Amino acid sequence: MKNIAFIVNPIAGTKTKNRVSKLIRELLDKEQFSPSVVVTEYAGHATQLARQFALEGYYAVIAVGGDGTVNEVASGLRDTETALGIIPNGSGNGFARHIEISTRMNRAIEMLNSSEPIQVDYCTVNDVPFFSTFGVGFDAVVAQDFGNNGRGLKGYVESIFKDFFQYKPENHHLVGNGIDISTKAFLINFANAGQWGYDAYIAPKASIQDGWMDIAIASEFPLIQAPTFAMQLFTKNIDDNLYMNTIRAKEVTLTRENEDSPVHIDGTPIKMAKELNIKIVEGGLKVLVKKRF
Repeated sequence: MKNIAFIVNPIAGTKTKNRVSKLIRELLDKEQFSPSVVVTEYAGHATQLARQFALEGYYAVIAVGGDGTVNEVASGLRDTETALGIIPNGSGNGFARHIEISTRMNRAIEMLNSSEPIQVDYCTVNDVPFFSTFGVGFDAVVAQDFGNNGRGLKGYVESIFKDFFQYKPENHHLVGNGIDISTKAFLINFANAGQWGYDAYIAPKASIQDGWMDIAIASEFPLIQAPTFAMQLFTKNIDDNLYMNTIRAKEVTLTRENEDSPVHIDGTPIKMAKELNIKIVEGGLKVLVKKRF
């Protein structure tokens, strides 16, 4: 019998907690797993809970929430033998989509019954971990405004349109692994996984098991190119865009023009220093995925 814990982000409300508990009782294979369900009480709580479960030797800890919840739980599990599982319940669910976990709660729970752990990479920026993407520029500004426009696809689209007409690209200097680039970038995204969520692929060729970061650099482009840029994000063809350059590295340092500009870690906007060291940690996290054989 394997001990497995579910860490629930309560932002979705009590109904989410009640629903996930009910579905776990109905769908989880009790011959395989002995489940516990806990609810977070404050920012960072999921990391503390996950770390404690790992210390207690739990087989897996399941993040019930969006990319922010996944980041917190994974931060507590990295470099341990306890695997991360995901029941997507957020706005974007980029990491879950990348590893092909259903966004339907019942199917995600059922998948756990036929899952297996695999080793995947993660990244850090100034020693702060991220598991999907870290970004500066336009996507960080959108992430900052996203909460103010309401959650869900509608709020996301409203933030994109509002910020596109207001955002002014800034100068960045990127150096490391044979790279030395100075650019006035529309955005720079460091991708371990390739998705932002909503099936938008900023780095379509990114792999969480190849030991490399994909760095997507979009230079400033004219307004008339915006529809093409957006379409290519959703059709996995953004690498073909004339204004996009994607390079790969294991460790780089990014110096920004303005340290007060927002950055985002797995979709969560934060403030960070002007100089940022970003690197990959190979095979540092176990993740539950659908059994392959």
